[in-house]
Amino acid sequence: MENFNWTQFTKKIAVKASIRDMYDAWAMATNIEKWFLKEGVFFHPNGSKLVKDSPFSKGDGYEWYWFLYDGVENGEILDANGKDFIQFQFANSIVEVQLTEQDEFTLVSLTQKDIPSDEKSKQDIRLGCEKGWTFYLLNLKTVYENGVDQRNKDERLRGMVNN
Repeated sequence: MENFNWTQFTKKIAVKASIRDMYDAWAMATNIEKWFLKEGVFFHPNGSKLVKDSPFSKGDGYEWYWFLYDGVENGEILDANGKDFIQFQFANSIVEVQLTEQDEFTLVSLTQKDIPSDEKSKQDIRLGCEKGWTFYLLNLKTVYENGVDQRNKDERLRGMVNN
């Protein structure tokens, strides 16, 4: 693993949906809860919460909660152009989501970068987040193309590949 890049990775998926729908899938709490989160809370820098169907903007903050995971992720939206690019703090690193149209698809390219190079970050962020994003990007596709949410929400079934 001498040449393995521990500081970043990119995952891509083609989703048969409009670029607008894909942007909104990330930028609105009501939509990100359909495929990724149990609860997403976005708020302005002054602390006031955004309504669930209002898109976030650069400088807004977030609190994210998942099914069957007790922790919370807090961060800031570093960039959001309103159409095809989002950048946010995530797990002591930065995530970028770039959207491009190709025929009837929107190509979703997710890059997680600036991952710290200590052993815990290599395991938890580089390897753990890559595994997580792979599942959640697939879930994004199935939710928007087929209306099927593949997340495990059953407390009795922890440790599954879909949670």
